[in-house]
Amino acid sequence: MRLREWRDAAPRKECMGPKVLGVIDEAIALLGAEPNPDCWVAWGDDPTVRYTVLVPIDAGLLFINVRVNVPGEGPRAQGKLIRWNRVQTGELAVEVQGGHRMLNFQVEGIVVRGTDSEAEVLSEFVLIMYDGMDGRSAVVVAGSAPAATGPIVTPVRKKTQAVPQLPAPKEAGR
Repeated sequence: MRLREWRDAAPRKECMGPKVLGVIDEAIALLGAEPNPDCWVAWGDDPTVRYTVLVPIDAGLLFINVRVNVPGEGPRAQGKLIRWNRVQTGELAVEVQGGHRMLNFQVEGIVVRGTDSEAEVLSEFVLIMYDGMDGRSAVVVAGSAPAATGPIVTPVRKKTQAVPQLPAPKEAGR
């Protein structure tokens, strides 16, 4: 789900007002993400105070902590790029019963849950993360199919040149 789409899913509209989105946009741009990226918002206990935005990019996972209203300052976003080989994840678990679905996943100490239609969105997000962790592109191009259902685009890597072999050292006394 794109960042702007989370605005409609916010528990309260001021959680993702224009000023808050402005600081989030600036933080993710400085860390290397495209505008309006695919992401997951972990609302936490009180989303009117703080929440976390997780953005997978090719280089790793952007972990953005958002403070909605810092007294005397306004909204604040603090972020970091966690390289894929350093991202700590748990297992993706699913429970299905009576037509309802529930997914649980843990990333960087945050437990994220999705039920029913939200479970599908969470599943796509986690699969995008797994692609990034496995060295495949973590970025879904706007307008393309999600990574969970569409083709996986593997980034082209440059071939490295062989290191020239140095001649063996001559033995002393010969």
